[in-house]
Amino acid sequence: MTVLRIGTYNVRSMQDSVPALVRVITAMRPDVLCVQEAPRFFNWRGKRTELAQACGMTVAAGGRLGGVAVYAGPRARVVYAENRVLKVFIGLEVRGMALAVLEIDGVRLAVGAIHLDLDAPARLYHVNEAMAQLDRVAQAQGAIPVIAGDLNEQDHEPAWRCLAGRLSDCYPAAPRGNGLTFTARQPKERIDAIFAGAGLSVVSCGVPEAEAADLAAATDHLPVVAELTVAP
Repeated sequence: MTVLRIGTYNVRSMQDSVPALVRVITAMRPDVLCVQEAPRFFNWRGKRTELAQACGMTVAAGGRLGGVAVYAGPRARVVYAENRVLKVFIGLEVRGMALAVLEIDGVRLAVGAIHLDLDAPARLYHVNEAMAQLDRVAQAQGAIPVIAGDLNEQDHEPAWRCLAGRLSDCYPAAPRGNGLTFTARQPKERIDAIFAGAGLSVVSCGVPEAEAADLAAATDHLPVVAELTVAP
């Protein structure tokens, strides 16, 4: 049985301890990692690549605008990639989606990395927009959709409910730990999540095992990793 490890992590533009960040990502052992607040300014490509390489991964997708990226682990073969800027709302930060199709041991996944806005109407609009693009690519590539990221809201709110109504919210499907992801030092909210499409079963999902000091030093969010298998 193939177990797929999908992670999501807001790295706060690598402004904190990069060695701690590398150790946490390495401990996650992700086949695919959705990154939020990836570097966007000076030498942004180089910084993203350096982080990926330090963790034994490669950058599969991700443009500058939106600050999101998809990293691929050594088991994952990149089949397709695109970067999309989501609808721009005047006065709000530009948001985007990094989208990659990856094949792992014969299983093809269409993975979208997102970072939603602090504005509730914008979050809901972008979720629907991102899902439409993810569905388009998944169907064209014969892949199972997965979307993950920092939602900036909790599971009772509209954008989250929209995602959970279309894909499986991995944490409540097979929880490991209390699921809280923000802040890293004093986690009180679950605002980072992974959602998996039909055809995948969730084995476990939660904050990965890593040194507590590294989790606190790496960034202001805790990461999430889901173990998935292909449903029989």
